[in-house]
Amino acid sequence: MDAFTAGLLQRIRATETDLTRARDEGDDFLVEVEQGELDDLRRLAAEHGVEVGA
Repeated sequence: MDAFTAGLLQRIRATETDLTRARDEGDDFLVEVEQGELDDLRRLAAEHGVEVGA
């Protein structure tokens, strides 16, 4: 696994964790921000052929 792929997957995992935390805390604004970031990261992964778990 190259550095780009590893870094991207790490950012996705971190963002998923942050999104879960925001949902648990009921912070609707932060949920939107984190979901947007996650969508962007997943799109980037798809564009580069990086498989992301479900």
